[in-house]
Amino acid sequence: METTGNTKSHFSPDQKRRLLGEKAAVFLFGGTLFLAVYLGITGTPLFCNSRQQSGLSSQVQAFSTEGSYSAETMLQLNAAIVHYATYPQVPLLSRDEIQVAVDVLKAKSPCNFLIFGLGHDSLMWASLNPGGTTLFLEEEPKWVDKILKDAPHLRAHVIKYRTKVSEADDLLKEYPNQPECSAQKAFLRGNERCKLALNMLQEEVYNQDWDLILIDGPIGFFPEAPGRMSAIYSAAVMARNRKGSGATHVFVHNLDRKEEKTYTETFLCNKNRVKIVGKLGHFEIPPVADSNPHFC
Repeated sequence: METTGNTKSHFSPDQKRRLLGEKAAVFLFGGTLFLAVYLGITGTPLFCNSRQQSGLSSQVQAFSTEGSYSAETMLQLNAAIVHYATYPQVPLLSRDEIQVAVDVLKAKSPCNFLIFGLGHDSLMWASLNPGGTTLFLEEEPKWVDKILKDAPHLRAHVIKYRTKVSEADDLLKEYPNQPECSAQKAFLRGNERCKLALNMLQEEVYNQDWDLILIDGPIGFFPEAPGRMSAIYSAAVMARNRKGSGATHVFVHNLDRKEEKTYTETFLCNKNRVKIVGKLGHFEIPPVADSNPHFC
C-alpha cells in the first residue's frame, strides 16, 4: 500500500526500503503462482522431481503433445520460480501488460517468440513458452553476460543498432524516399541502404517465422540511445514476409513515448492494432502477398 501525506514521516529510510522489498516480494510471489498455474505444474515438486532423481536429466526427452515437459524445461521452470520468488525487483511491465502477451501465448505455445531486450523478466517469458523457441536480442554485451550468468538456459544474441533517438524524426521523413526501405521491397538481411533495417542479425532470426515479437528494447529514453525505431520497422518487415500461414503478433512497450507511438502508427498500422493496455500495444500483422509500396 502506498503512503501519502504525513504518513511518510513516520518511516525511516531502512523501514521504507523494507516496505518496498515487501511490496516487491508480494508482487513476485503472486507472479510465481501465476506462472505455475499457467503451466499447470502446481502439483509438481519444484526441487525433488522424481524424474530428475532417476537420472532423466542425462536423457532429455522432447516436449510431447500430451503436455509433459523435458528435464531441461523443468529445470528452467524451477529456476524461473525460484528467481521470481526471491528477486527484489518488480518487472517493468505491469501485470495487466504482461497478461496481454500471455493471452496470446496460451493459444500459440509452443511457438516462435522473438524478444527485443533482455532483462530480469526474460526467465518468465521463456518459461511461458515451454517446448517453443524463445530468443532475445540485446545491444549491450556486458548485460547479456550478466543475465546469462544467472540464467544460462536463456538464448540471447548481441546485436548492433545503426540509429539514435535523436535521428528518429529525420529517419521517418527520409524513409519514403529510400526504395530499400519501402514495403514493396521490405527486406532486412544485408540491407545497407535502409538505416532502419536490422541488416546484420544472426541467420536464425531471418530464417524463422516468428509467431510473437515483443519489443521492450533497446534503450530509448535519451537522445544518444539507439531507440526502438529499427526494432519496430524490422518487426513489421518480418511479419509481412512471413512464409507460413497466420498473422504475427507484435507487442510494443512504452507507447507513451513519441518515437514508439509514431513508428508503430507508420509501420505496424492502426488498422492492425488489437488493443492498448497501459503502455503496451498489441498488433496483429498478416503476411502480405501483394507488392503494396506502403506499410499502412
